[in-house]
Amino acid sequence: MAILKHIASKNADYGKALRYLMFQHDEFTQKPLRDSAGNMRLREEFHLDGINCDPFTFDVECEQLNEKWKKNQAYNEIKSHHYVISFDPKDRSEHDLTGEKAQRLGLEYAKKNFPGHQTLVCTHMDGNNGSGNIHVHIVINSLRKFDVERKDFMERPCDSRAGNKHHLTKKYLAHLKRSVMGMCRREGLCQVDLLAPSEKKVSEKEHWAARRGQKELDQRNQQMTEDGITPRKTKYQTQKQFLRDAIEDASHTARSMEEFQEILSGKYRITLKESRGRFSYLHPERSRPITSRQLGMNYEKEQLLRLIDENAHEGKPADHRPAGEGFSMRLAKPFPPSARILDIANDESMSILFVKSDLSLVKDLQSCVKARQSQAYAQKVKLSNLKEMAKTVAYVQEHGYDTREGLEDSLAMAKERAAAARKTLKATEDELREINRRIRYTGQYLANKAVYTEFCKSRNKGKFRREHSAEITLYETARRFLKEDSSDRKPPSLKLLREKKAEFLEQRKVDRERYHRYRDHQKELGIVCSNVNMILGERRARQVGRGKEHHIL
Repeated sequence: MAILKHIASKNADYGKALRYLMFQHDEFTQKPLRDSAGNMRLREEFHLDGINCDPFTFDVECEQLNEKWKKNQAYNEIKSHHYVISFDPKDRSEHDLTGEKAQRLGLEYAKKNFPGHQTLVCTHMDGNNGSGNIHVHIVINSLRKFDVERKDFMERPCDSRAGNKHHLTKKYLAHLKRSVMGMCRREGLCQVDLLAPSEKKVSEKEHWAARRGQKELDQRNQQMTEDGITPRKTKYQTQKQFLRDAIEDASHTARSMEEFQEILSGKYRITLKESRGRFSYLHPERSRPITSRQLGMNYEKEQLLRLIDENAHEGKPADHRPAGEGFSMRLAKPFPPSARILDIANDESMSILFVKSDLSLVKDLQSCVKARQSQAYAQKVKLSNLKEMAKTVAYVQEHGYDTREGLEDSLAMAKERAAAARKTLKATEDELREINRRIRYTGQYLANKAVYTEFCKSRNKGKFRREHSAEITLYETARRFLKEDSSDRKPPSLKLLREKKAEFLEQRKVDRERYHRYRDHQKELGIVCSNVNMILGERRARQVGRGKEHHIL
């Protein structure tokens, strides 16, 4: 299958793109590879052509055109667009695709879809990670050089005139993908529907993060193996891939939405959230959730509900709910798997259960200027307010708040817990900051100790100090700090300090997570209190946020 990738570049050095096409580069660092003499190594096989320019003076001609039209002069302007058409590796063996044929197709594609632009078309025979797939690079100057005949895919009149810039929109990108598909089908090459939603959406950023992570993991495992230790983890997973694997595992066995949540929460510590009819997933090491749209079509709500419904009909479920009903967020015992247990500060034996909801503030129509100006917007706000009021009433009932005083007492208690958790987190951060200082000065002390020893033994100390003033000053500064910091004559062990730092890092993670949960609970109760006051017709509704009280008049 052929795929199309687009990269917009703000780099004013057009020669960098030319060097990348002609010379070998490291896949991870994107730096050119050099031989023993320091010269860049030419690629083993490539085909290079230019459209509306000489390929070897592409950079100079682009700069001259930019100067002529006084464009592409600012730092944040897009200077060039880089398109890559990657063909399926099977096309080489099964459909007789050669470099010459791919180059011919690339030239045809560039002339058809980027007319009037200075363009480089280069075909490489080597794919990423040794895949060996043939791929065509198309690099265009974002500024058009010649007037051309207006085409159907051009959305604006200026898209056919010289001196105007290439403008990529969703509609134009869809046209480019259709053009790739049509070209491959015409030539009898492997092709899939590029316009269909991706079942597993792996972005370019995630792909390279996985590649880099696997490389680093392999290096660590090799060192462990040499030390006689058997590594437990051999395959690197990005956070998104971890979510995908966990969701696939849960969806293949779960027969109800509650069971699906329980598997994600109990086995993988993943929190499932639904907002506006879409699922999002909170990775155990993240503070912000990842939406199902970022993971791919297979992890959307509709697809998962269909799979769970199929599982339920294959056998008698333990706790079945119709697929269209979603899942419950009620607070009841036993606790729902998505709930987060919050330990109360100061090691109290109690705990509270907090399930973050999607409540929003009820808007005051009297103070909303836009609502007074637009009747349609006012009607929209009224409907939104009715929904939020219904959610608020359900929230109050589910949490057992019988009186307004009880609700306000809960809010006051949530404030106290958030303040105590913030104080604990700050104390841990202070300890971590201090241990970092001790590590820095201890390393500085040990690194320059040998030089200071030579200084003490030297006969001409004045000359030695002048020659090594920086090292001696660093040593004496570190020694002074360590003497003030500790009564021991010997400096602390770096190993012990690093172990203590690891403990503080873990403690900071726990304290930070506790504080964020208390803070979210406080914000949620603040919204509930404000909405209750609005429902009861209070003139002054208290809204709590960022430690301040705002009043809606």
